[in-house]
Amino acid sequence: MKTLIFASANPNKIREVREMLDGLYEVKGLHDIGCTEDIPETADSIEGNALLKARYVVEHFGLNCFSEDTGLEVTALGGAPGVHSARYSGEERDPQANIDLLQKNLESYTDRSARFKTVIALVLDGQEHLFEGLVYGQIRKEQYGEGGFGYDPIFVPDGYTLSFAEMDKNEKNGISHRGRAVQKLLDFLKQAG
Repeated sequence: MKTLIFASANPNKIREVREMLDGLYEVKGLHDIGCTEDIPETADSIEGNALLKARYVVEHFGLNCFSEDTGLEVTALGGAPGVHSARYSGEERDPQANIDLLQKNLESYTDRSARFKTVIALVLDGQEHLFEGLVYGQIRKEQYGEGGFGYDPIFVPDGYTLSFAEMDKNEKNGISHRGRAVQKLLDFLKQAG
């Protein structure tokens, strides 16, 4: 089985993506290849950060790689936190502090619409490809659910009553931004052989 490196050290994301690509590629994370560097995410867009991370692995390890970057874009906040979602409340990347700050910043707004956006950058045999996944929904005022990670406890996708954190992983993966981007990646990899 061919190996693809997923330029992530987040065990939740690696597990989610590994399950989706199971049987087609062996997916390894950054720790599996001995990469302990905190790869800089200095681009001003989600696409740019995804490309930075994938290119880093190719340049330093010579391995085919894909990376993703995800942002929560809240309409009332002009698309914030967006590219800064993981570090919204500071460099420590504290999910609860991020949720608390987002809720505080949304207090005076009635429009709580938002979307999650994931972009996967694949560098395969020297060629770069981008795959985007979007899911639209609403930001709840209260947190619900124990599953998921990040902003999942407050995000309810359109057409559903459960937050991402309340859904079982198969249901979430079937409709999530990351699931949609990974499905596009999967379709591409099947065609590429």
